[in-house]
Amino acid sequence: MDVGFCLRSEAVGAMRTALMSAENLQLTLKTELSQEEQALTHTKRSPKETLKAGNEDLKEMLESNKESLKLEAMKRVVGLIAKGKNASELFPAVVKNVASKNIELKKLVYVYLVRYAEEQQDLALLSISTFQRALKEPNQFIRASALRVLSSIRVSIIVPIMMLAIKEAAADLSPYVRKTSAHAIQKLYSLDPDQKEQLIEVIEKLLKDKSTLVAGSVVVAFEEVCPDRIDLIHKNYRKLCNLLVDVEEWGQVVIISMLTRYARTQFTSPWKEGAMFDENNEKAFYESDSEEKKDQTEAKPYTMDPDHRLLLRNTKPLLQSRNTAVVMSVAQLYWHLAPRHEVNIVTKSLVRLLRSHREVQYIVLQNIATMSIQRKGMFEPFMKSFYVRSTDATHIKTLKLEILTNLANEANISTILREFQTYVKSQDKAFAAATIQAIGRCATNITEVTDTCLNGLVLLLSNRDETVVAESVVVIKKLLQTQPTQHSEIIKHMAKLFDNITVSMARASILWLMGEYCDRVPKIAPDVLRKMAKTFTAEEDIVKLQTVNLAAKLYLTNSKQQTKLLTQYILNLGKYDQSYDIRDRTRFIRQLIVPNEKSGALNKYARRILLAPKPAPVLESAFKDRDRFQLGSLSHSINSKAAGYQELSDWPAVAPDQSVRNVEVIEPVQEWAPLVGKTKKPKSTEKFYSDDEEEKEEEKEEEGSESSEGSSSSSSSSSSSEESGSESEEQSSEESDKSSSDSGKSSSGSGKSSSESESEQKKKKKTKKAPKKNGKTTAAFSDSDENGNGPVARDGSTSAESSSGSETDSEDEDSDSDAPPTQQKKKSDVKSKPEVKGKSKKEVSLLDLDDFSPAPTNAPKSSVVSSSLLSDLEGLSLSNTSSTMQVTTPSFGPVKTYELLHHMTGKGLSAKYHFPRQPCLYQPSMVAVQVTLTNSSDHSLEEIHIGDRSPASLNIHCFNTIERLEPEASVTVSMGIDFSDSTQAANFQLCTKEDQFSVSIQPAVGELLMPSTLTEQDFSKEQGKLLGMNETSTTVTMATANTSSQTVNTQVLSVANVGVVSSGQNSLHRFAGRTVSSGALVLVSLELKESSAALLTINTDKSVMASMLLRDLKQALALA
Repeated sequence: MDVGFCLRSEAVGAMRTALMSAENLQLTLKTELSQEEQALTHTKRSPKETLKAGNEDLKEMLESNKESLKLEAMKRVVGLIAKGKNASELFPAVVKNVASKNIELKKLVYVYLVRYAEEQQDLALLSISTFQRALKEPNQFIRASALRVLSSIRVSIIVPIMMLAIKEAAADLSPYVRKTSAHAIQKLYSLDPDQKEQLIEVIEKLLKDKSTLVAGSVVVAFEEVCPDRIDLIHKNYRKLCNLLVDVEEWGQVVIISMLTRYARTQFTSPWKEGAMFDENNEKAFYESDSEEKKDQTEAKPYTMDPDHRLLLRNTKPLLQSRNTAVVMSVAQLYWHLAPRHEVNIVTKSLVRLLRSHREVQYIVLQNIATMSIQRKGMFEPFMKSFYVRSTDATHIKTLKLEILTNLANEANISTILREFQTYVKSQDKAFAAATIQAIGRCATNITEVTDTCLNGLVLLLSNRDETVVAESVVVIKKLLQTQPTQHSEIIKHMAKLFDNITVSMARASILWLMGEYCDRVPKIAPDVLRKMAKTFTAEEDIVKLQTVNLAAKLYLTNSKQQTKLLTQYILNLGKYDQSYDIRDRTRFIRQLIVPNEKSGALNKYARRILLAPKPAPVLESAFKDRDRFQLGSLSHSINSKAAGYQELSDWPAVAPDQSVRNVEVIEPVQEWAPLVGKTKKPKSTEKFYSDDEEEKEEEKEEEGSESSEGSSSSSSSSSSSEESGSESEEQSSEESDKSSSDSGKSSSGSGKSSSESESEQKKKKKTKKAPKKNGKTTAAFSDSDENGNGPVARDGSTSAESSSGSETDSEDEDSDSDAPPTQQKKKSDVKSKPEVKGKSKKEVSLLDLDDFSPAPTNAPKSSVVSSSLLSDLEGLSLSNTSSTMQVTTPSFGPVKTYELLHHMTGKGLSAKYHFPRQPCLYQPSMVAVQVTLTNSSDHSLEEIHIGDRSPASLNIHCFNTIERLEPEASVTVSMGIDFSDSTQAANFQLCTKEDQFSVSIQPAVGELLMPSTLTEQDFSKEQGKLLGMNETSTTVTMATANTSSQTVNTQVLSVANVGVVSSGQNSLHRFAGRTVSSGALVLVSLELKESSAALLTINTDKSVMASMLLRDLKQALALA
């Protein structure tokens, strides 16, 4: 009993304590239900009433004396705003707290006021004095928030107060407040445009600001208030370019967009015809001494403005940005401003964005689709990135399909068509239909695969899915218009399927084909019309219109009475149709084709009107015209001019005065001048961009020649620089800097202690002194000065640091492209032995004779070495030849010889070539070519060699330099060319000591093959794998002399380098081969029919090669 009493006493005491605590906290413990409980129990209560009741609680908390309650209430209010709920009723209670001394509370009050100041202008005006006082607060965030609220009160009466506040904030010590003032400029301008001139003064002041926090915001204000005042940008152009990499991401987007428009008005076009660039475009910008010497005799028609180059170079690192909008902005800048050969650097970055969300993918793919129309080569190496995934949305799939179609060419069409075959089977019907349209576009753009695509589409007509069948019919109709005479069989096949097709567009397409080519199918077209007469009333309008057209055309071309009666019957049905379009068309057709007293002069021209030849439709990309809009813009995305869109101006014919951008003595162009190979002093860490390796080697050669004239100590320095240069080919740019600096002899301590501006001034002084001395002294001065400025630019060159990776990626391409200049240096007295030595260290394969082909003229030993090595390697190469790739020696007659260079064009040098049909010794993927050179002149020719090639990526194994060719003498040399399974000509220069002649070798498609040995069973098995679009066939009318087995073999082997497959049937001849470059199987079968007819079939996944080989074989077999 006592225990129970004690427990009750403790409970009562606890309750009293709780009540006292509640009173102290000014809370009331209510016995009725809470607001939330009432909302749950009384469902009839409206949400508005519930919100109002909740707001009453918040008002009480805001009006309490406790700062903690006010702060809690403001957090809830801001939470309501974030959820999108209306909290405007609390404005009077909130605005009372604007003068609170609690910093956190004041920040939340300002957040609320920014949201509702425009709606509650009268109440906000009462607090203006508080806002003005807050502009003097020591806390920068309060000052910025006060200005933000003040600019949100859209009442014209306080415009002078706002203007004064903006001007004061623009001079604030805090960059955050200055940034807010830039944002306020736009608000004030939209409120009162008459303040434009004063606002421009503030913008001009803020544009000079060196803070990266302000740069983006002020450019936004500039674009909003005075986008046409480019004179404000002149003095700040270089500063904006250099600050760009450190500006916040969305500021970068705006600045890049503005600088794109600026550059289009200030610089001349780098796309002019005749504009010449080195593949290593940065040479012209970096102004290396060797280039200056080399180019003194060459006048270039176009030289890029240094400021133009500065913009391109400082935006390049931003391709690594994590923000997709920044990457897209840089891509559009390069597309609109960069020389055409430099645009390719944006490709990898754009492809990287395809791994992002589908919204980002959609925009990026749209821009790539536009780019790929004009520049297929940009994205062709990344074609696999555009293959469709099963998880992609339909709009993403369609865009990828568009890009793949744009990238299609003779070389990759086989791969793309294989991919399309898979897409047609997709469960996504819209995507399957779009794929069929894409196949049609490929067929019209690449004539070699037109027949293949047609055959594949005809097979799709038997598909179970109506959408696929209907789309196939529509596309076939368009393709048949290009060459209708050859495809009457397809039209007949479509007529047989007509009854099973229910999609109205497909039925209408078949009827149109019947009418247009009714003379090709004179028996089938009337029967189709008869069927249509039965179902005319139940058809769709588009089908009815085509039925009337078919009836009219048959009435004019088919003289049978039945046809005329059918036409009259259909015209009578159309006369009373519900659609006025059908009734009008019927009346018109009747008066046009049926002669009577009322019919006028048109009746005689009925045949010419209805049966006039129609032009074939052109299947074009939907993105063909979108390039008129700036890439990355909203207008480009919606393909229509959006509000606020500013068009890019055309390039000026003459560049405006570039001195308007001169502010300081320092030229930003020379800040990044690279080291060009001198190792007498260590390299500086200022250089973050990798130099071209070939440029380094050329400079080292010049240094070597200097050292041979000078002291032996400089010679040893040159040799050490060569070793470091060869090592740097396999390392990153930073590692090469380190290795080169280690090989040097002097210190760069002075450079480390100097500031960036001092180093730039030193550069200017050095470059001014340099012209007084000879060329070698100039080079030495500029290089040693750069080395002296070592690690100075580390703080201000973030852009270079962030882009070193991308620069290194392009290093290999640059070094490859500079190979021809290296060969041209053979004419000079400079020795190139160090180059050969460096290469031999890197190249391990003995079978690669590239090491010996560019042998210098003053080193005759190289030709002896290479010829002996060649004779040794012949046995090696032949012994390692695969047994299935046996070499077949042609036994049908002399090898075809083609003229490479006529003796009149070659100034006495003539050249002929033929294909020996032997495996190439130098590389398995190359086609062997033997060239016979003859000197028809009366004097000897010296140094005959291969010069530049086009395209630069063409893989050719050149013959060794022929030191001397006497008059009337001839020599046969071997070459290897990788045609990449394409019949495109290999263009190169055949050079002598004095002249250069442009020549080209065009291979026949049969020479791109090598024979393959297969059994009859293997042949049938492989043929079964290559059906559908991988099969091409035609009927051949053979000459009577070509029907014997031996003759057939001879004719086929004369066209193609294939192997004969044994066959158990006399009427069936089979041949097998593989493409030299890719090893793709090519199967040829010829089945003899009655009366000299034969069915020629080629199975291979190389569709273009199949079409061309089919044509050549058909001609050879038809000839006697």
